[in-house]
Amino acid sequence: MNAQTRSTALWVAYGSGGVVGMIRHRGDEYIVTMAGADAELGTYPAMDVAKSALHAHLAPGADWPTFRQH
Repeated sequence: MNAQTRSTALWVAYGSGGVVGMIRHRGDEYIVTMAGADAELGTYPAMDVAKSALHAHLAPGADWPTFRQH
């Protein structure tokens, strides 16, 4: 892994059924990937925006996930 792809932090999002996604922080961006997805959902400028994007892609009516830093 080179310096350009190394994550500085990782948060895993947990819903009622287990892991629902993750957010990686790299440089000035927060990268969201949903659990089981082959590609990233998107890149966001702030953690709160990334969390909102992840939550928006859960099933309708899903509770706000718990985010744990790893």
